[in-house]
Amino acid sequence: MKIVERLEVVLGKRSYPISIGSNIIQEDNIFWPLKPGNQAMLVTNKTLANLLKDKVLFHLRKSGVKIDQVILSDGEQYKTLNEMELIISALLEKKHARDTTLIALGGGVIGDLVGFAASIYQRGVRFIQIPTTLLSQVDASIGGKTGVNHLLGKNMIGSFWQPSSVIIDIDCLKSLPYNELISGIAEVIKYAIIFDEHFFSWLEENIKEILSLNQKAISYCIKKCCQLKSQLISLDEREKNLRALLNLGHTYGHAIEVHSGYGNWLHGEAISVGIVMATRTSELLGYLKKQDFKRIIGLLKRAGLPIKGPKNMSAASYIPYMMRDKKVMSGEIRLVLPISIGKAKIYSNVDKNIILSAIKNSQ
Repeated sequence: MKIVERLEVVLGKRSYPISIGSNIIQEDNIFWPLKPGNQAMLVTNKTLANLLKDKVLFHLRKSGVKIDQVILSDGEQYKTLNEMELIISALLEKKHARDTTLIALGGGVIGDLVGFAASIYQRGVRFIQIPTTLLSQVDASIGGKTGVNHLLGKNMIGSFWQPSSVIIDIDCLKSLPYNELISGIAEVIKYAIIFDEHFFSWLEENIKEILSLNQKAISYCIKKCCQLKSQLISLDEREKNLRALLNLGHTYGHAIEVHSGYGNWLHGEAISVGIVMATRTSELLGYLKKQDFKRIIGLLKRAGLPIKGPKNMSAASYIPYMMRDKKVMSGEIRLVLPISIGKAKIYSNVDKNIILSAIKNSQ
């Protein structure tokens, strides 16, 4: 029961640790900064309540924390203001004060909901992330982006609110449905395309080991993504410039999620198709070599991720959703496009006909 790695997101007084390891929920003092006598509220979903909740509650109580719990419905369709109000109501009913700590046990949906609730309850309380999906372990739990969905757009209501700590227990992945594991791989591949060609080559060689949850491979994979994201957050916490690169594939992918109805496409599945569309856009513009395009598509396919969008969604229907994207400025869609494996840039004023062509080619 040893912590494999401890990284830090460096943000001055708001810096926080990321602990990565196997079975580390049972480690003493892992729930930093909680101390004996502190008040806390564990928030999870119905699925995880049966799998992991009691284990976490046991260790929190053993360490002397006064812990209450909220169990929410499971799924992207429940990432709403209504569900968040259940958290706020429970905090008020149980008389949680400003020195309470919220604990998010779950994937990106729970992390986003709990982080947002923490940012607004009594104008801001602490929260701890315990991400249980690969997607949340490599991406969503780090960086302080919190929020809920609106019928007209994904993550349109939210705030930046950094956690006090992130606890990544790779053993949680053993209980993850296989399609959820594959979904998380999309975000891993995204990091490699944007920042690190060597990591991309490593993924090409080790994708089977990751999918079979080989401990050495999955630990390295998660650590690498956490390092890349931590560096970026430290440089650009509120997505003024560099951090926007992490949205590779998301402008197209969010359109698929909203159009299809939240939860019908897993986030990573939609992002995979979004990466294909962004990559195709870059190739059509002459930025990306065909050879790199083929390698990207090849890796997504080998991971078992989709490379074609929904059959019932026309190319033209993507545009209204893309126009509501948070990166839109002065009415212009801004796209993150790969220009080689390991490098991406943000482009404005991309010809809409090129965007439509790229989408059509990926249907």
